[in-house]
Amino acid sequence: MPYVKTRDGTDIYVKDWGSGRPVILLHGWPLSADSWDPQMMALADAGFRAIAYDRRGFGRSGQPWSGYDYDTLADDLADVMAATGADSDAAVIGFSMGGGEVARYMSRHGGKGVIAAGLIASVVPYMLKTEDNPHGTPEEKLQEIGANIQKDRAHFFRDAFFKQFFGVGVISHPVSDDVLDWATATAMQAGLKPTLACAQAFGHTDFRPDLGAFSVPTLIIHGTADATVPIDAAGRAASVGIANSQLVEYDGAPHGLFATHGDRLTSDLLTFLGR
Repeated sequence: MPYVKTRDGTDIYVKDWGSGRPVILLHGWPLSADSWDPQMMALADAGFRAIAYDRRGFGRSGQPWSGYDYDTLADDLADVMAATGADSDAAVIGFSMGGGEVARYMSRHGGKGVIAAGLIASVVPYMLKTEDNPHGTPEEKLQEIGANIQKDRAHFFRDAFFKQFFGVGVISHPVSDDVLDWATATAMQAGLKPTLACAQAFGHTDFRPDLGAFSVPTLIIHGTADATVPIDAAGRAASVGIANSQLVEYDGAPHGLFATHGDRLTSDLLTFLGR
């Protein structure tokens, strides 16, 4: 069953590895479920059922014109959980944009079937800089992302966005050029409309009202050198607002820590999940 059809008829591509207690992994923008492959293998080898899917508009999933708001994306998560039978005793782990889907699922669907949650380099609780969110990202920077995507998407992703994403600089090169090429190629699988609409959604959705819906143990992991989603407005703020949460800071880690600190992330996830 590689595809699940959502309530509005969108086809969602699903990867389902292993057997045991389900762990559902939500990928970041503008990538696909494949970014979770090393963690999925480790989880399946450890006796879990690892499930990851391409968000609507990305990877191998359908590219409808609409549905890129977080209410619809949370409904997609609910539909995948129901279709795969992973809607009980599940852990739901979201990276970056995917953390917002976890938060909105917890509030919109009452956290149905979820016994543990994870926010990895997540945009939760609020990415936009406002008077009451001074550590957020300024509106002009978010608008600049959209403008660069429309001007030359491939160039922007390969030579600017993913270098910051993975912490690549003149001296620092924690991932290979091949990883940058793979990330760019994956990002280019997404439609232009979904890419822009999702950037608008994660940059402007306020998840602070959703934090109270977290009623399960929640692991929060964030890099202190994350220049894409700065830790003060994200991981640290989420840990304050979510009861029964545990914040683990990766000193010096960039946003794309699933690649730069993959072994540590895998170990921390397995420890949190009880292996």
